[in-house]
Amino acid sequence: QVRLVESGGGLVQTGGSLRLSCAASGVTFSDYGMGWFRQNPGKEREFVAGISNAISNTNYADTVKGRFTISRDNAKNTLYLQMNSLKPEDTALYFCAKARWSWFTNADSTFDYWGQGTQVTVSS
Repeated sequence: QVRLVESGGGLVQTGGSLRLSCAASGVTFSDYGMGWFRQNPGKEREFVAGISNAISNTNYADTVKGRFTISRDNAKNTLYLQMNSLKPEDTALYFCAKARWSWFTNADSTFDYWGQGTQVTVSS
């Protein structure tokens, strides 16, 4: 049973930083690409960042490029998202997701397992 558990969300002021973590179990973590998405009520889920299994490829949404960094520790089965220079528009429920393959795209259909999410709120 694949399980993804996010942590690290919270309330932060504009310009602040947070580091999200996603602990994976029930899967050979190093075989698969991983990603972060975010969603607000009434809006579609939005791709934030992705990383291939061997960390050789990363990609970011234009809205977070230069501020967010995705990384992974395959020895710890953990995915990370370092978020700097946070803005109120970054407020959302953040999900980690496992890709179907070693690679990924920014499409939901590339991913087959999702965590429950961790809330990030950025105050102005």
